[in-house]
Amino acid sequence: MSEGVEWGLHCCVTLAWLGDEEPVPAARLAERFQLPPAYLNKCLQALGRAGILTSTPGARGGFRLARAPERITLLDLVTAIEGPEEAFRCTEIRQRCAEANPASREFLRPCAIAAAMHKAELAWRKELAAQTLADLSAAAPRSARDAALRWFGRGEND
Repeated sequence: MSEGVEWGLHCCVTLAWLGDEEPVPAARLAERFQLPPAYLNKCLQALGRAGILTSTPGARGGFRLARAPERITLLDLVTAIEGPEEAFRCTEIRQRCAEANPASREFLRPCAIAAAMHKAELAWRKELAAQTLADLSAAAPRSARDAALRWFGRGEND
C-alpha cells in the first residue's frame, strides 16, 4: 500500500475535525504534516475524483469533505488512492511448472494460495468497509484534534 493512503487518511481526519466552514489549501495540509505539496495535492485530487473531497479553486480555495465523515469508509479512501484492484494478483505460475499439464482438471479452480489470499483480501476489505472516517476521528486523542484546530486557526476561542 502506498504512503498516499496514510496521507489521505490523516488529511481527511483533519478535514473532518475542521468541519466545512472554509476549504483548506493542500499546501497548508502539506506544511502541517511536512509532506511534499505536489504529491499530496495529487493524492487529494484522487480523493476528489472519488467524491470524498470537494475542491474550490482560487486564492481562498482548497479542499473539504464532500460528505459527512459517517458516510466515508476506510475502504472508500483506500480504493480512491490505490484503485480497486486486489492486493494479490495470481498469475497462475503453477501452470508454468515443467511437469504441469495446463489441460489438467486441477487448473479449473484457483490453487490453495490464491484461495487463501482472496479470503484474506475479503476479510481486509470487509473490515475497512466497516470503519468510517467518523470512527477514526472519534478514536484519535482529543489533544490531536485540538492541535489541528489550533494549527488551522480554528480553536475553540476563534
